[in-house]
Amino acid sequence: MGGEPLDLSGVWHGQFSYAHGQQPASFVASLNERDGLFDGDTEEVGAVGEAAGHTLTATLQGRRTGLQLTFLKLYDGAFDGYDAVQYEGEVSDDGSEILGRWTIAGAASGDFMMIRASSAPLAALRAAEATV
Repeated sequence: MGGEPLDLSGVWHGQFSYAHGQQPASFVASLNERDGLFDGDTEEVGAVGEAAGHTLTATLQGRRTGLQLTFLKLYDGAFDGYDAVQYEGEVSDDGSEILGRWTIAGAASGDFMMIRASSAPLAALRAAEATV
């Protein structure tokens, strides 16, 4: 990142997948980082149950140490079955991409990817490659 400290602040476009072959879900996250701690919010369209087709919002709280990060996603509680999700991942060297794994304790897990909004065309390309 040109010698500047890594900072996750900004808008990210993401996608998370499920272990059972269900279609991946897309989301948009806005992050604010300060001294390795960050918070933010996400918005996505629900895929299952009574939330299907509805906009879901959640807050994020996390920590970045070097290129490693962990965060907790807490849904707003508007729909049953959407609660807390733990994320662990790694930021790319240039700070433009995050890859990792999400887990719902005792229930489900899968992979996720986040790409900075300024890199959104790259995100579309990678998503298309992943479905081939």
